[in-house]
Amino acid sequence: MILTAHGSADPRSAVTTYAVAEQIRVARPALDVRVAFCEKQAPNLSDVLRTLDGPAVVSPLLLASAYHARVDIPEMIADTGADVIQADTLGEDPRLVRVMRERLAQHQIHQFERGLGVLVVAVGSSHAAANARTAALADVLGRGTRWSGVQVAYATGPQPSVQDGIDLLRERGARRIVVAPWFIAPGRITDRVAAIADAADLSMVAPLGAHRLVAETVLDRFDTAVANRLAA
Repeated sequence: MILTAHGSADPRSAVTTYAVAEQIRVARPALDVRVAFCEKQAPNLSDVLRTLDGPAVVSPLLLASAYHARVDIPEMIADTGADVIQADTLGEDPRLVRVMRERLAQHQIHQFERGLGVLVVAVGSSHAAANARTAALADVLGRGTRWSGVQVAYATGPQPSVQDGIDLLRERGARRIVVAPWFIAPGRITDRVAAIADAADLSMVAPLGAHRLVAETVLDRFDTAVANRLAA
């Protein structure tokens, strides 16, 4: 497995990626797990692909099926000619929603709190279908709660913006708003979101991080990719 993350100038991104890789090694000791990045950090995926001496699976540590998953990674695989298949991104997997619920619970937020608005902030994409799948998180996360509402907003790109999301939740009667970042790792973008939250006197929970269920979801995508290759 080549666990492949976006890459960031912020070192916390790499720390989280390596921590997820370690979780995977613990769960499956016989699996050779290597780490790579699409940009800004070493080792670059292209360089790791060139070191292979056998078949492998590139497992994206990415939430959305957007540019990196659809363009960057396939191009790098094609350019190197490596005997590699690509697993799916993590998407809006129920296990990841469970992690987000845990992050909210760590802030003493429970499902029956009236007047609560939860603002899920994600990275926006130029791929409309990826944004639509992310937006569907609002219904999933809010199901079974008595909150005033759950709103998905985007830290970059499409609307609604973070501030728009705050305004929309207040219009729905939210007296208290909590920001929940739909990110795997903290970084510069989440810092900007935190600054907006702080200016609005809102609390913000931690990203998904190197949670056991994140690693479990990566392994699920890996196993599916391997099974599909064997069945082909």
